[in-house]
Amino acid sequence: MMAVLAGFVVPHPPILLPEIGRGEETKLQATMEAYREVMRAAAALQPDTIVVISPHAPMYADYIHISDGQGAAGDMGTFRAPELRFAVHYDAEFVAALASRCACSGLAAGTAGADEPALDHGTMVPLYFLREQLPDCPIVRIGLSGLSVLEHYELGQHIAAVAEKLDRRVVCIASGDLSHKLREDGPYGFAPEGPVFDARVTELLGKGDFLGLLRVAPKLANAAAECGLRSIWIMSGTLDCRQVSARLLSYEGPFGVGYGVACFLAGERDERRDFGAQFAAGALMEAPVSPVSEDAYVRLARFSLETYVNTGREATLPSDLPAELLERQAGCFVSLKKDGQLRGCIGTMAPVQRSLAEEIMNNAISAAVYDPRFPAVQPEELPSLVYSVDVLSELEPVASLAELDVQRYGVVVRAGRRRGLLLPALEGVTTPEQQVAIAREKAGIAPEAAVSLYRFEVIRHL
Repeated sequence: MMAVLAGFVVPHPPILLPEIGRGEETKLQATMEAYREVMRAAAALQPDTIVVISPHAPMYADYIHISDGQGAAGDMGTFRAPELRFAVHYDAEFVAALASRCACSGLAAGTAGADEPALDHGTMVPLYFLREQLPDCPIVRIGLSGLSVLEHYELGQHIAAVAEKLDRRVVCIASGDLSHKLREDGPYGFAPEGPVFDARVTELLGKGDFLGLLRVAPKLANAAAECGLRSIWIMSGTLDCRQVSARLLSYEGPFGVGYGVACFLAGERDERRDFGAQFAAGALMEAPVSPVSEDAYVRLARFSLETYVNTGREATLPSDLPAELLERQAGCFVSLKKDGQLRGCIGTMAPVQRSLAEEIMNNAISAAVYDPRFPAVQPEELPSLVYSVDVLSELEPVASLAELDVQRYGVVVRAGRRRGLLLPALEGVTTPEQQVAIAREKAGIAPEAAVSLYRFEVIRHL
């Protein structure tokens, strides 16, 4: 019985191709050599089908598109190299079987929607190197979506199941760049989260730690402006419950965008690597609980948010609140999660309301409606939301980074009227230097500008 034999993570910068780079590709020599090495490894496996997952294939917020038809063609005319042409034929039987399996399982993935007949550069760049070794192998082209971590991973599991059912030797290629914000002079500028994200992801790729990749904080990924993580999730799913020989072959970012190449050769079955189930179990630990089990802080946030979402009106302050909520003033953050992922977070670093109770009520509404990263929470989502309320202590001035502890203290950075805040114990933030740099960036404070530093502690209510 055949199955998925290997997964490969590759970037897709058009500048890597000599016809487009015109000499600039020499700055990516390590990437090019690693690319050719993994494609030789792919060819050596003698696959029947190549699954290519591309962030630039047709993409929908609520659906993962699988390209159908007999095949597709495209060229690099957009990148001033129209002579670079590509044509592929799809494994139509595999596509049909995969779409059918997704439909039967209830996964929002398949061939529906307006297909894009032209190949995208996220597909063509891997094909450039692949066709040197496998000039005519059938492919399955898959896009990404706005669906959850587990839904992308589940699609990978379905790919593996179809490979076994059809007795196909399959290789999976996860096309995608890492952070787009590594350098100020890069095309997308700089964000402190960019290098943090790339360091974390490349470490996990080198270890073959697929569970860690599923757990990468969405806030970190969004701030880093990555494009390949969801491709990696799908690829990881194709190797669920399989031992892997993992290797990070290269990582470079000379143009301000991170390019990583990694190889995962499948080994024997290993039930300990059921990372989809392990991730889901962790998410269940954060599953919505009965309001009866929540403390007064979280119940108040839920009451305020649900009242507003259901009625469009702000709730009246309840009369049965504990004294500490009515008599105390404090800044606080209200965070919402859905299916283990952030759904909204808004807070105040210092009190702006008459009481902590009013602070929580206002911030809960803001987290649901006014977080610019997410659409407003809808009534049907309310039963699925997980709440947390972080109450901040008073700000304490500090004289140096030595007085900071990223696990214990959050930090506020001030320069004139600009203020940036970062909560403690955030994934990927391991040093005070990182913590302060990210807070500077959030506030729009230049790295060289003089600042005042403050620390605070947080009490989390769940």
